[in-house]
Amino acid sequence: MADTAILAEVSGSIATVGYGLAAIGPAIGVGIVVGKTIEGVARQPELAGRLQVLMYIGIAFTEALAFIGIATGFIFGF
Repeated sequence: MADTAILAEVSGSIATVGYGLAAIGPAIGVGIVVGKTIEGVARQPELAGRLQVLMYIGIAFTEALAFIGIATGFIFGF
């Protein structure tokens, strides 16, 4: 009887941990996209406007992965 009093029940959803791990990929992707854009602007400053637009498009596609991850968490139950 004394052994059962020590044990605690853990409950919750593993989906939150899964989303946290799934958010690592888009974070790395955004870092790479922004870093490469900075390198491109440093090499050719006259293309800064074009590169900035392409950077925002790349960030949008990369962040779509994070949104899919959080939507999956809601679908399968947070």
